[in-house]
Amino acid sequence: MLKIAVTVALCTAALASRAATEEQITLGRDLYLTYCAACHGRDGKGSIQHKETGQTKPADLTKVAKRRGGVWPMLEVMSIIDGYTKTTNPRPGMPVITALTEGPQTVFDSGNGRSVAVPERLLAVAKYLEIIQSPEPDRSVP
Repeated sequence: MLKIAVTVALCTAALASRAATEEQITLGRDLYLTYCAACHGRDGKGSIQHKETGQTKPADLTKVAKRRGGVWPMLEVMSIIDGYTKTTNPRPGMPVITALTEGPQTVFDSGNGRSVAVPERLLAVAKYLEIIQSPEPDRSVP
């Protein structure tokens, strides 16, 4: 019985660490509006202004999970946003936004039994993008 209680407590703690807080969502939305909305639109569906300039239309960020069979790929999204250790832009026309990688760090469950420090702002934007998915993801992977 004690073993079951400990297992349930550990699973609950792991899920809670992955769940977004209201503060995180607010921060993520504000950062999104500041750094991403000019191209991807306030609603995340991509701006039409790029058609006028001949540049590639930005991705519809509300369909990331749908394009991946209902799976929300948190690390992949964070990597696209910040370019991680890349020295070039991660996508043509997609800037590396250093303001999202600066500042405080927070703990992130990387999914392999290890927690790692990641930029708080980067994680907040990724969690915000997760909640605007349409349809809602069936599951999430780190």
